[in-house]
Amino acid sequence: MLKWSIMLALKSPGHAMAEAAIGLGSNMGDRRANLELARERLAASPQVDVLQRSSLYETPPWGDLDQPAFLNACLRIETSLGPNDLLALCLSIEQQMGRVRTRRWGPRLIDIDLLWLGDLQIASDTLTLPHPQIQNRAFVLAPLCDIAPDKLIDDGERTLPVREWLAQTDQADIVRLAC
Repeated sequence: MLKWSIMLALKSPGHAMAEAAIGLGSNMGDRRANLELARERLAASPQVDVLQRSSLYETPPWGDLDQPAFLNACLRIETSLGPNDLLALCLSIEQQMGRVRTRRWGPRLIDIDLLWLGDLQIASDTLTLPHPQIQNRAFVLAPLCDIAPDKLIDDGERTLPVREWLAQTDQADIVRLAC
């Protein structure tokens, strides 16, 4: 009972909370279970409150095309964590789940990406926010449109809501799945 009370206190509105979006992807093993376990582990953090999750989407691989299709989803969260701490939490969960980084854009058991945190704009060696190339990646935009269709994304030239960026991408091989 005490642990639950502490968790509620840490998630209470009295602490500075910011809204963020997290992208999840998996194309190895039980993809659906991998996404659910990642969501559960994020939600288990006392500094993270999962507000909403998207539908699941089966999407073709991006970048490195010689691999199985992905399942993708997005989460809308509130967090009291700063950007580097939230990124560290995501990377820690990936590692705990057994993710091994062998090749760029290659197959993965789990991928947890911080897409944005509030209105922060960051460009460092370890973190770029908003996540680069959101506006060009239908595998991110489709589930993101479920939870934040009106969120404005700026690509440096234009600022459009997620739903308009999605309308401009190739969605031919993206399939929305029943949850």
